[in-house]
Amino acid sequence: MFKLFARPGWGSTLVEAQLAWYGLPFEIEDVEDLFASAEARDRLTPVNPVAQVPTLVLPDGAVMTESAAITLYLADLAGSAALVPGASEPERPNFLRWLVFLVANIYPTFTYADDPGRFAPADAAAEFGANVERYRERLWGVVERGVGGEWFLGERISALDIYIAVMTRWRPRRPWFAEHRSILHAVAVRAEARPELAQVWRRNFPE
Repeated sequence: MFKLFARPGWGSTLVEAQLAWYGLPFEIEDVEDLFASAEARDRLTPVNPVAQVPTLVLPDGAVMTESAAITLYLADLAGSAALVPGASEPERPNFLRWLVFLVANIYPTFTYADDPGRFAPADAAAEFGANVERYRERLWGVVERGVGGEWFLGERISALDIYIAVMTRWRPRRPWFAEHRSILHAVAVRAEARPELAQVWRRNFPE
């Protein structure tokens, strides 16, 4: 049994969706807001020293962090290419490129902008955060130009579509994507319509 430390709507949703898709047994231990609660950070730190979600405890007790690493691991464990193209599939290089792009370029902007006071002096924190938000919007334009068709990779769904469905729920949020990044918005809506993920969306993004 896997244990996923999670907070509804946060980055743990990326892993929760994949565990559900593969039908792997897991339990969820929800944590409080890790920005607002020192108690929540203290509870998670012994498992993950940076106190972030997703934090996944494997059945043997080993700990995995970093959603991209978990994405690749779960596909290998499930023996499935449903969400991660196999090594010999032509979509594999493009998948890896954009998976790393999302976690290395866009994901960190939330680290910086969610609490800019950790990274900039008090009198500059607001401007720093606003600059990061604008930079993220430009990065989403780069991602949109990489979309290959109905799904990010073209004709087939992948974990990239799950990432887009989750991350477009975050700032600047869906209405902005509908207006400014309509291709990504369409991918997100399409991914959310997949019945395999319906329960995950209901738990993490209740309407």
